[in-house]
Amino acid sequence: MARASARHILVSSEDKANELKAQVEAGADFAELAKAHSTCPSGRQGGDLGSFGPGQMVPEFDTVVFSAPTNVVQGPVKTQFGFHLIEVTARQD
Repeated sequence: MARASARHILVSSEDKANELKAQVEAGADFAELAKAHSTCPSGRQGGDLGSFGPGQMVPEFDTVVFSAPTNVVQGPVKTQFGFHLIEVTARQD
């Protein structure tokens, strides 16, 4: 079965997500931004969600995690929780 590891930053607005994505692309540390800005409890661990399989996350999140290249920040991705920046850190298909 496919497995993936990912980290994310969850914020309430698309504008904030785009602002943070620009900071990451300019060299800011993803984990530090997650700790400072993410509204998800995983923010305390730098946004790390650990390892999970297909169907364990909401569909919009799942689609990105199991299709995006690893180590490239994706998003903003809108879900019922807000706007996510997602980085797939590992995937086994």
